[in-house]
Amino acid sequence: MSTLESVFAKNGLLTAFALIGVTMLVSYWASEKLTRGRLHGSAIAIMIGLLMALLAGGKSGVADVPMLSGVGLMGGAMLRDLAIVATAFGVRMEEFLKGGVIGVVSLFVGLFVSFFAGGAVAFAFGYRDAVSITTIGAGAATYIVGPVTGGAIGASSEVIALSIAAGLVKAIAVMIATPFLAKAIGLNNPSAAMIFGGVMGTNSGVMAGLAATDPKLVPYGAMTATFYTGLGCLLGPSVIFMIARTFF
Repeated sequence: MSTLESVFAKNGLLTAFALIGVTMLVSYWASEKLTRGRLHGSAIAIMIGLLMALLAGGKSGVADVPMLSGVGLMGGAMLRDLAIVATAFGVRMEEFLKGGVIGVVSLFVGLFVSFFAGGAVAFAFGYRDAVSITTIGAGAATYIVGPVTGGAIGASSEVIALSIAAGLVKAIAVMIATPFLAKAIGLNNPSAAMIFGGVMGTNSGVMAGLAATDPKLVPYGAMTATFYTGLGCLLGPSVIFMIARTFF
């Protein structure tokens, strides 16, 4: 056992990929067999990940376990930012512009509502400084924007953790609710999917929710959701922070 632990620890990143691979395999199996695809595999995987982090304890979840320390690198800022850039490179501006003015408007409406709601909740729970309000508001936009914004403006680790938690709750809620609400909100065509991605913003939540609704809609929702993330990372540390600092 000690030899096995040593091998896992010395090949931490490979171990992390293997662990995530098995988790995804189990999650998608559970999605297909237990929920008939109504609850997407990504949502189940996130819940399993949160459960594993809770059971592992410590400050960094499973990354505190020596043989699983590579999870900390895999889930760190380097690969996170690489994923953002890689996704953004897959977007074609000319395709995005086909959504017209409404697609652009949906981005700004979605960001404003998310930032405002997150900031209002932060204020209600006693956070009065502009840094904390901006960071938690950014996390409500999406859990990727939260830590990027917090790191840029000097937020504490506690506030950054709260921003990530807010984004994860939103992502999971979007994943689960989308297939059930799709018919009621007319989410059955590419234009609606683009608007939905712009308003909701959370990339993983939108893509998983659309995949469970109609896989053909995923690229359209992912397109605007990607722009939402990029726009949020730009607005969070700059414009939104300046507004929050003016009032708080």
